[in-house]
Amino acid sequence: MSSDTELAKELGLFSALAIGAGTMIGAGIFVLPATAAAEVGPAAALAFVVAGFVALFTALSISELGTAFPKAGGGYYYINDALGPLFGSIAGWGNWLGLAFATAFYMIGFGSYAAIYLPLPSVFFLSGAQVAALAAALVFVAINYYGAKETGTVQVAIVAILIGVLAVFTVVGLFHFDASNLDPFFPAETGGYSALLPAAGLVFVTYLGFAEINTVAEEMKNPGRNLPLAVIGSLLFVIVLYGLVMLVVMGIDGYETVVEHDEQAVARLAEVILGGAGLALLTFGGLLATASSANASILASSRINFAMGRDRIISDWINEVHPKFATPYRSIVLTGALILLFILYGSVETLAKAGSVLHLIVYGLLNLALIVYRETDVARYDPDFTVPLYPVVPILGSVLSFALIFAMAPIEIVLSVLFVVFGAIWYALYARKHAESTSLVGEAIAPDAPAAADGAGAYRVVVPVANPETQGDLLRLAAASARAHAEVEGGEQATDDGDDEGGSVLPELVAVNVIEVPQQTSLEQKVHFEEERIERQRELLEGAREAAEGMDVAFRTRAMVGRNPGQAILSVVEEEGADQVVLGWRGFRQRREHVFGSTIDPILRDAPCDVTLVRLEDRAIGRLVALAGPGPHAPVAARRAAEFASIDGTTPALLNVQPEPTEDADPEFDPTERGLATIEHVAETAGLDPDEYESEVLIADDVEGAILDAVDAYDTVCVGVSETSAVRRILFGSIAKRVSRESDANVAMIRGPYESHRTIREAIAERLLR
Repeated sequence: MSSDTELAKELGLFSALAIGAGTMIGAGIFVLPATAAAEVGPAAALAFVVAGFVALFTALSISELGTAFPKAGGGYYYINDALGPLFGSIAGWGNWLGLAFATAFYMIGFGSYAAIYLPLPSVFFLSGAQVAALAAALVFVAINYYGAKETGTVQVAIVAILIGVLAVFTVVGLFHFDASNLDPFFPAETGGYSALLPAAGLVFVTYLGFAEINTVAEEMKNPGRNLPLAVIGSLLFVIVLYGLVMLVVMGIDGYETVVEHDEQAVARLAEVILGGAGLALLTFGGLLATASSANASILASSRINFAMGRDRIISDWINEVHPKFATPYRSIVLTGALILLFILYGSVETLAKAGSVLHLIVYGLLNLALIVYRETDVARYDPDFTVPLYPVVPILGSVLSFALIFAMAPIEIVLSVLFVVFGAIWYALYARKHAESTSLVGEAIAPDAPAAADGAGAYRVVVPVANPETQGDLLRLAAASARAHAEVEGGEQATDDGDDEGGSVLPELVAVNVIEVPQQTSLEQKVHFEEERIERQRELLEGAREAAEGMDVAFRTRAMVGRNPGQAILSVVEEEGADQVVLGWRGFRQRREHVFGSTIDPILRDAPCDVTLVRLEDRAIGRLVALAGPGPHAPVAARRAAEFASIDGTTPALLNVQPEPTEDADPEFDPTERGLATIEHVAETAGLDPDEYESEVLIADDVEGAILDAVDAYDTVCVGVSETSAVRRILFGSIAKRVSRESDANVAMIRGPYESHRTIREAIAERLLR
């Protein structure tokens, strides 16, 4: 991996919470209630809580490890690094196969819910639910193979819908709750109290999502804060949710009835309390939940494969990235084949237990890994979050994880032992010859992002570059703007050494390029297998560096790899504390979901600084005009016009068009004077002296038509965006939109910082809607 390539930090706290909760709120709560009730009766509700309580200890441990090493591979990485490749082999295979078992379980749950409304035929020895499960699994494997961009972005919406569905069921179910249905809480026929821990082991598979957050820790903003909040927060929320839902399930009718309904128990009970609408609602919820969990697990499994291949636990051949779709297609196909095999020969109970057992082995080892990191006092281990009550928490996490396995039936215990033996044999025959034989060695593959340049007070402009033909012109505009601000703020132009008699510092440009990676591919994996594209990125940024020579600005480059270029650029803007971001723009998109394009929209909406969007038709800046109207961004546009005019040594014009006075207007009213007053106010607000601009006032019946005719005489037009804060409505119906669409000149669309165009109410509303 290139030493100067950064992995973009794009995931916020809410997105990470959605990943964890979305993976957990799946087939478990929709499919397992009947199986759990058969194991322990009404105490199945308690079994879900106990399983969550056991998971909580591991959640605390993995939060500490994740803030120390936010790595692709999650739990596997920590075990391999701390305990060595022997235990890494066991953990890697356990994680991978455990996800494959869990995904097969989710898919059979999907088929069971699909069978409620669809006449699914049996084929040979396969039930209708298995046929539907196989078809659905093929679809999700194909989605991940082709790398659909939206597979990750819909997760928040799915979680919100599922929580809403379960909330409706729980609230309505409380009105039908009969406490007598919980008596006896531990029926003798199910084994009494002794059945609780085996049942908890069975349903443990429903909590696997909290650990999956760590597989995307490399992509998380502020992981020291957000990772533990996301891991622990999502787990606690789901524990409470599961406990309430299961209590309602067991209280609506006797547990025997729940068992009779089998995998469809929740939907059938919804039909009892809500009729046909309840059946439809919970069926939809069950289909959505199982599909969401399956997709997330397939996605996570490819990242675990990458981590294993990176450490040579398995052959790196499996991680080959598809040349067209940029996904780890071999890993996805192999994982898909295992899932199909497990669907063919596994039942809901068998698959759930297999998924639980393998993950319990991994979680037990993971807690031991934390103890090793702490006790060896390795210098590079510096977590931002530490577990409370150390070493009690990791010891209990390890002991309880293994205890759940040994509380299960003898067949599960034997299988877990055989799996550990398999992992040891794999290590002896393959991994020992290829992997590093020591533990707690090797530095992290992804370097830390370079810190922003030291230079308090320097005016800093971020310039995303992607086209070598236009990047020089963008940098030229950005440098002109940066120099103008440095001169105004410092009094004297700074030297390359940073200081001069005026005490100013050299303004700075930061050129950024982002390589986009699909959800199915680890960011590290993309860089690892895309050296050719990395080299093109390096050449592009080197070209930007050469273009910036002689511009009297400091210059840096940042090479990024991320899933969403817009969010990656936005993260750079925030990290750098940029004063402005200058972006190239090709023109309006036809797709209705984006105004300027999926890369530009989030920057225009969220960047806490000036945003300058430039469509260049000609390299010459020539004569400039800025529209000096009443909008909040007109002064920023005027300031930008003056800065850009310095390139060719011209003087910009500030244009204002006034409507023709109506017949009943005051005879003394002079629209020209009002226009000049407006221009003067815009210029004063922009900090322009009278000799830095020319005034042009037009009087016309058709204001917009007059503006469009007037700007045709200029080479470059600077215009502020609409006052409307919502990105979807920016420029809609505004003169700025018409200018950008109809003018043949260079067009710069300018938006000032947040404070100039959003009220507190708007800011809060937009934050809640993200």
